[in-house]
Amino acid sequence: MKIIDLNEHHLPHYFFCLEDWSDEMKEAGNHKEVWYSRMKDKGLRVKLALDDNGIVGGMIQYAPIEHSVVEGEGLYFIYCIWVHGHKQGRGNFQKRGMGKALLRAAEEDVRALGAKGIAAWGVRFPFWMRASWFKKQGYTTVDRDGISILLWKPFTHNVLPPKWIRQVKSPSTVPNKVAVTVFRNGWCPAQNLVFERARRVAADSDLKDKVAFQEIDTFDRGVLREWGISDALFVDGKQVRTGPPPSFEKIRKLVRKRAKKIP
Repeated sequence: MKIIDLNEHHLPHYFFCLEDWSDEMKEAGNHKEVWYSRMKDKGLRVKLALDDNGIVGGMIQYAPIEHSVVEGEGLYFIYCIWVHGHKQGRGNFQKRGMGKALLRAAEEDVRALGAKGIAAWGVRFPFWMRASWFKKQGYTTVDRDGISILLWKPFTHNVLPPKWIRQVKSPSTVPNKVAVTVFRNGWCPAQNLVFERARRVAADSDLKDKVAFQEIDTFDRGVLREWGISDALFVDGKQVRTGPPPSFEKIRKLVRKRAKKIP
């Protein structure tokens, strides 16, 4: 195994989170690429794990927490760490220690950069980005928001723990329209996929006259703090679960149901 920094050759793999073989992921558009271009000069770091044949099997991306989707100072924030586990495409690379190697490399990197610690997020349930996995690597919980858990590993004593940016308000309804509102930060192809599907639904010939579609770009930190929302889908002011991303048909069915109630 070898850990390397992201380079031009591997950018296409990175933009689709190693799932460049997936037609579904290609639905997510170029939002991750745009996000990368906006973040690379703000301290974004990306490392890849290669197997003995030089095939990329895992990745980690992290940045100064001041430019992330959580509150903190003097820390770095891990957006995600992902080891490819599908049989399709490049194959299953999990259970080989790639995740631990990527995390160690990131920690060593940010220590060398003078960071006071590193933060990460996880979920309570045993699937992607498990909080329990980070705890096994020496991280401790500092904040919770629903099923999402914020963890950290401080390197010094003179640093404050990070905290979630919490939701401040919800989108309003629109008279005689179905209000479809999508918050999009750009960093996650799965959430970018939700945005693209919702936009397609809003443009559907049977619905476009009945839908008020709004995109809210939360890359701007002022906008992020104004709402307290990074990535989300709302229909008539009610949040729709987006993990895993709902299908185009599921979103359309929901919007159609609401549209039928319009006089």
